[in-house]
Amino acid sequence: MNRFSAAFILSISLCAAQPAKTRTISLADLKDRIRGGWAGQMFGVSYGAPTEFRFNEKIIPVDKLPEWKPSKVDNALNQDDLYVDMTFAKVLDDKGLDATTDDFGAMFKNARYNLWHANLAARRALKRGVPATLSGTPKYNAHANDIDFQIEADFIGLMTPGLPQVANDIAWRAGRVMNYGDGIYGGMFVGCMYADAFFESDPHKVVEAGLACIPAKSPYGQLISDLMTWHKQNPNDWEKAWHLIEEKWNKREPCPEGALKPFNIDAKINGAYIALGLLYGDGDMTKTIQISTRAGQDSDCNPSSAAGVLGTMLGWNRIPDQWKSGIPPLANRKFQYTDFTFETIVDSTYNRALAVVKRAGGKVEGDKLTVPAQAAKAPKLEVWDDYGSPAERVAINDPRWQWNGHWTDESSRNTGSRISSTKGASAEISFEGRGVILVGLYLPDGGLADVYMDGKLASTVDVYPDEDASKGGESVYHDFALKPGKHTLKLVVKGEPYQGSKGAKIALSNLVVFR
Repeated sequence: MNRFSAAFILSISLCAAQPAKTRTISLADLKDRIRGGWAGQMFGVSYGAPTEFRFNEKIIPVDKLPEWKPSKVDNALNQDDLYVDMTFAKVLDDKGLDATTDDFGAMFKNARYNLWHANLAARRALKRGVPATLSGTPKYNAHANDIDFQIEADFIGLMTPGLPQVANDIAWRAGRVMNYGDGIYGGMFVGCMYADAFFESDPHKVVEAGLACIPAKSPYGQLISDLMTWHKQNPNDWEKAWHLIEEKWNKREPCPEGALKPFNIDAKINGAYIALGLLYGDGDMTKTIQISTRAGQDSDCNPSSAAGVLGTMLGWNRIPDQWKSGIPPLANRKFQYTDFTFETIVDSTYNRALAVVKRAGGKVEGDKLTVPAQAAKAPKLEVWDDYGSPAERVAINDPRWQWNGHWTDESSRNTGSRISSTKGASAEISFEGRGVILVGLYLPDGGLADVYMDGKLASTVDVYPDEDASKGGESVYHDFALKPGKHTLKLVVKGEPYQGSKGAKIALSNLVVFR
């Protein structure tokens, strides 16, 4: 028998202390809603895929929306929204419901697929010996607030019907691998909306249920609370709500690729676009998907989660054919990088849901599943980005940089960088702030460098991505715990390749300063 995690035991004891209430759902309805949830993700992401990050800080015009044909859902078989989600679910199938953060990290470390942002930073940290319990923290991951876990947490809500505390416990263990604070809360928000969707027909209450699962004082919680207020004030004008979100919350994106730029992959603002679709879609699949898409930024992931939640609320049988009819022809084809088909991920999720409910004190009687009542309980508050906001992005052609040794200037090309593999070549810059990200490229032929802060060796870094693809806009080095004031950062190229790399290059693009 698997051991109970401490958090899981706590969730059960809290549930037992509540008044004896239960909810029932037929086994057929449970499976139908799980099927609807996975289907919603598939056509949501497939619909929005052509617009992903092509409309940043702007609403997508109606005439720029993709033309939908049900056959286009086959795009979902190759989407990381689905296959990463499923490989996390596989950990629970293999390791049991008590799978630890280390178990999730071990899977992630050895995953064969390409990754981006918080996921990529986490896998690089894991491969360099950082424990899975720390690989999502800002010390090792400049993308700690990014959207990654939020788009991978759907599997949690779909296996925890009506059990928000259990959903949060699993999210805390899995999300820790690549995110921290708001980045984890995004997964909790989404997971708890799914959990509530099995028993709730009102999208507004589902959003409230998601909000109840995260700390009210977190930036993420404050944004969703703001959105709910704005929805009440402007119940028929989602574009007004969108503008209010932009005005108040689109200011402090710390991601090295997005800081001080229109690009925003922050979990909370994209999570607000999920909620925007649900609140203003009013239970209509087309409206929900289109609003979450038209909000822009990560406009395939957001409608995927929104449609997944709504698909769970409706169940497969109530989803309009114009959306779901493309799935049966491919229902037995495998999702990339997984052993799952649509049919087998539905079955796997259904079996895990039964196991979770039974463990929480529920039971199967005939064709009915009885689920114990469980109130939402937010986790502890984690806030790491209260050190300041991105205040300046210093380009490599700024005269404040001092370049020594041989560097190739590619600032006018797509790379926008200076590149060197010459031992001893250096780049130095002085700045005033309390946090900094040295931004560059991860390269298949990337090498090693020493980074000095105020004359002291701070870290030896590498820019190898652990995959055969270049990645721009990444953190070569970052420090969010500097004392406010003047500092000098210096990078010295070692002229040595990282293990597995094809070369010794270091490519620098700019410096983001936080004040």
